[in-house]
Amino acid sequence: MHFSRRALLSLLPAAGVVAATGPRAGAASLPDGARAAGGAGDRALLLANTLAVFAGTEESNGRPEVAAKLAAVEATALARLAAMDGAGAGEVFRGMPLGTSDPDLARTFQYLYEIALAVRAPGPAPSRVRGDRAVAERVVDALARLHDTYYGDQSTGYYGNWFTWEIGISTHVSKCLVLLRDEIAAHRPALTAAYTASMDAYLRNGKDGDVDLDSRFHTGANLADITTNRILQGAVLGDDARVAKAVADQLTVFATIDPYHLRHGVTDGFYADGSFVQHASVAYTGSYGKGLLTRVVQTVKILDGTGFSGGGGDLAATVLRWVTDGFAPLIHEGWMMEAVKGRGVSRTGTGYADAAAVVEAAVDLTAHVPRGDADALTGWVKHVRATSPAPPDPAAFVSPVSVARHADLLASAVPAKDLTPAAHHAAFNAMDRTVHRRPGWSFALSRSSVRVSKYEYMSGENLAPWFQGDGAHHLYLSGQDQTRAYGIDHLTVVDPLRLAGVTAPVERRRTVPELYGTLWYDNPERGFTASSQAQNDYVYFPRGTNAHSGGARLGAYGTASMVIGDDAAHAADRAGLLPEDFVTHRGARGTKSWFLLDDEVVVLAAGVGDPAGRAVTSTLDTRIADADTAVELTGELRGGTPWQGTGTAPLAWLRCADPVEGTAVGYALLSGPPATVGLATVTRSRRTVRLTNPDTPVTKQVFTLGVDRAAGAPPVSFAYALVPHATARRLRSYAGGPLTVLANTTRMQAVRHARLSLVAVNTFTPGVHRTAGLAVDGPASVLVRRTPDGATSLAVSDPTTGRDTVTLTLHGRRLRPVHMDPGVRAVPVPGGTRVEVTTRHLYGRSLGATLRP
Repeated sequence: MHFSRRALLSLLPAAGVVAATGPRAGAASLPDGARAAGGAGDRALLLANTLAVFAGTEESNGRPEVAAKLAAVEATALARLAAMDGAGAGEVFRGMPLGTSDPDLARTFQYLYEIALAVRAPGPAPSRVRGDRAVAERVVDALARLHDTYYGDQSTGYYGNWFTWEIGISTHVSKCLVLLRDEIAAHRPALTAAYTASMDAYLRNGKDGDVDLDSRFHTGANLADITTNRILQGAVLGDDARVAKAVADQLTVFATIDPYHLRHGVTDGFYADGSFVQHASVAYTGSYGKGLLTRVVQTVKILDGTGFSGGGGDLAATVLRWVTDGFAPLIHEGWMMEAVKGRGVSRTGTGYADAAAVVEAAVDLTAHVPRGDADALTGWVKHVRATSPAPPDPAAFVSPVSVARHADLLASAVPAKDLTPAAHHAAFNAMDRTVHRRPGWSFALSRSSVRVSKYEYMSGENLAPWFQGDGAHHLYLSGQDQTRAYGIDHLTVVDPLRLAGVTAPVERRRTVPELYGTLWYDNPERGFTASSQAQNDYVYFPRGTNAHSGGARLGAYGTASMVIGDDAAHAADRAGLLPEDFVTHRGARGTKSWFLLDDEVVVLAAGVGDPAGRAVTSTLDTRIADADTAVELTGELRGGTPWQGTGTAPLAWLRCADPVEGTAVGYALLSGPPATVGLATVTRSRRTVRLTNPDTPVTKQVFTLGVDRAAGAPPVSFAYALVPHATARRLRSYAGGPLTVLANTTRMQAVRHARLSLVAVNTFTPGVHRTAGLAVDGPASVLVRRTPDGATSLAVSDPTTGRDTVTLTLHGRRLRPVHMDPGVRAVPVPGGTRVEVTTRHLYGRSLGATLRP
């Protein structure tokens, strides 16, 4: 039987709840430092640190660079007070009626926090709010009213989104309890204990103890939020055990996720390859990941110097790895890549704004890491500022102290330098993402599998996401304002079936609100409530049904591959597990590989079609341009005849140039049927991709290049290369150039690049696969490169994550090992050298070796 979260909470009256201070079975053990912590001195320092983080200090706020931040804090507070003055019945702030809307209730608490922040923030300039006791007491009275009327009774609360009640409101309230601690003690001394008891009740969900580390709701970024709130609550309550327990629970967030030895069953967090996953299966570095980064760095600062900090230096080193390995590769000239933002891609304030939180975290980390690491972070902060068309505005930082430190870093002698090399390949196989960078461009690829969701839809956001994890790519060109190429406008005007890199059946799909009239599929009797596991699995973020999705990395080169198929919802429907009125869609079929090199990304597709007989479209690329731009489309047919404009033809190559932006992308059509070139002016509303977006019309030109197959057509194979910044001469050279397609079937896909002396292979089926003097046993991703000095370097990975060993044979002269990663073994065999690679429990990670004759 399935119970709603609200139903379970209604069993717990707030008055009967007391803070649990002892350790719980299965909970994290306390760090040595935290176990010995406590006392008035530690609590006083923790509270002072917290005030510095959010309100600043006399020293930081006296800096001229912080003046804009303080002015913004004051202006916001004055606007909130004006809204408070105009409030009607059933409101604390004008226009936000309470009692049925959890977003309005959450915003009400947020507005109170923003007023409290202005009351507490020190500063040299005159202020209409700072230090005003009457304003502070007005906030305290409003908090009391909210608790007595709308929040304190769990049997009437807990409507809408669970996050509002367990995390959102608690975050605002906990900071208010710190900022207005003195005023609460003098004016309503029982308020802190009352709120803490209620916050505990919402968290408990019917279980004993304080934080349920086994709950799927209390993981990753969510757990960091919860535990930070509890640290602050413990400090104002004088409850050292509460603080220490919260610190210990938060330490579980720092642990690198080992998918083969999960703690509390949690798959949310950072993985060894730099991936970040939230909601169990969503690639989420750019949304929840940056939220986690912000919260954890704040914790490091809040606990700094206290006995609760324990291994603070080790924590800072861990977070540093998150920044260098997990975040920096995903930021192209200040733009956070869409591939890791889940439903956040549909919001209007994404892209350049997303990088601000990462930059602030990097600024703060410089105070907690060794000098060399601090200089590297400083160089990166400068690099983002120098290369971004919209540099992060320090006034948007959370902490005034961070604003002042940011100014110091910019004034330092450390040169601007990216944390990620200009030529770099990042295989984020734990979240089915690949990022390939070269001077002048970055390429981001989104895949999916039985491990990783095809997309994320939720709360009326990202309404048409169906193919975002089916090989969709983003190609970012340097020097370009990405808001004109991607972001909300790209998502708005591009047909969801024609996302770049995607193969999709041609059919009309309806959004969740269109299908069911609500933001989710509501059927409690069958286990579908707003936050049920079934809703997650089949509506919000269904996974794929194929295990094969991964790739290998050899230095700055890489492969990626996946098998296209159904999502988990359609598979469950076919198995008879879903209600009759639940709508699912069958996917197309196909096998795809990406080979990521210096000048191009080579894409091979095989077996592309639809067993159900529908028409299928495969989009090689989609780009947008301003409506008044004279987009130039030029190319040649396979016989050498020049080509211009749109239509369907056997193209050898095509070049799409935007003369306004000064950018161009080329396409070398290596094999396959005729391609279709399209260029259309499209106008759509931003509200079509997110219900709460303003109804703003967007008009853009949309360029598409694709391979279209009619209904009933047999499966097809094709190959092409994406060539950033290509000239016509460069594209023409592919007719006799260094690139050769060695194989393109559903069993094996492989290419050779003669100039790089590189062979790259993806295999998909059992048995031995042979090409170019190489034999690969079973599904694998392999890169082999011969260097001018006669050495052979190779990298191997298991894209299924389920194999114990991958074996390959290099035919020709016998080779001896020069270097081998642990788990790699080379043995001579007749006619060559066999390389055995132990891939067990590597979760798609590559192992490499270097050999010589």
